[in-house]
Amino acid sequence: MYVDFHTHGKLAKYLPFSTEYTDWLLNEAKCAGLDAICLTEHFNTQQFELLYRYIATQGTCQGDAYVFDGLKIFPGMETDIAEGGHVLSIGPMEAILELNHRLEPYKAKGAFLPAEELMELFAEYPVLVGAGHPFREEGHIPELPPKVLKRFDFLDMNGKDIALDRQRTEKLTYALGERLHRPVVAGSDTHQAVQYGCIRTRFEKEFDTISELRQEMEAGRYTICVHPEAAFKVKTAGLLKRSLKEIHALGGDYVSVLLRQNGESPAVLKAKGQME
Repeated sequence: MYVDFHTHGKLAKYLPFSTEYTDWLLNEAKCAGLDAICLTEHFNTQQFELLYRYIATQGTCQGDAYVFDGLKIFPGMETDIAEGGHVLSIGPMEAILELNHRLEPYKAKGAFLPAEELMELFAEYPVLVGAGHPFREEGHIPELPPKVLKRFDFLDMNGKDIALDRQRTEKLTYALGERLHRPVVAGSDTHQAVQYGCIRTRFEKEFDTISELRQEMEAGRYTICVHPEAAFKVKTAGLLKRSLKEIHALGGDYVSVLLRQNGESPAVLKAKGQME
């Protein structure tokens, strides 16, 4: 079972939620060979709840996951901390939505919760907590007090960082995992589909609950797979993301541009039966 622990359902925080764009992402994740993703959207993105309610209503509930055409989606969130850095959480849908609601006062830059207070909040819910890309520039997770670091359930071996410097990223992340006695799992950190598959975690068995995920992760019954062209995939993804954001900034519809076939919009193609 191939799992991506760090993904996003929108192109960027400030852009509105698009069902067409999210559907495209989910379809492409499956095409990239993934069996499951953890949807860890930024906690302060626009329309966070709308995105997750869409997943809940359109997917088929199976354990703690929601299934879209065979792809399992585990709800999650990526939260900024005051010290600098990002914390991942993965859990049941209602837990993630309630946590996001409680974090409403802390979504602006300068208002982020300190890591210890955030950990106290997460401890009230049945969620897995991960250190997102712990060695990325401007992040300070490795410098957190030991009592805070020990509250992480896993570390994120991040696809973007692997693409930038694989040797450094692997060396530092695995060393921190060994020091904390915590598992290291892989996430692509993609906001669009080209980046899927640059890195993924292969588990030995199938599961669809958070408790099973925790059990398999802590038992170490998995391996991390890095794509031989990970750096190219991440670079191409970055170019695509910047281009689509520029289309939006210029007043265009980046979703229609991205999904257009033969010069016709997705809506027209769907009506003609040319799109699923």
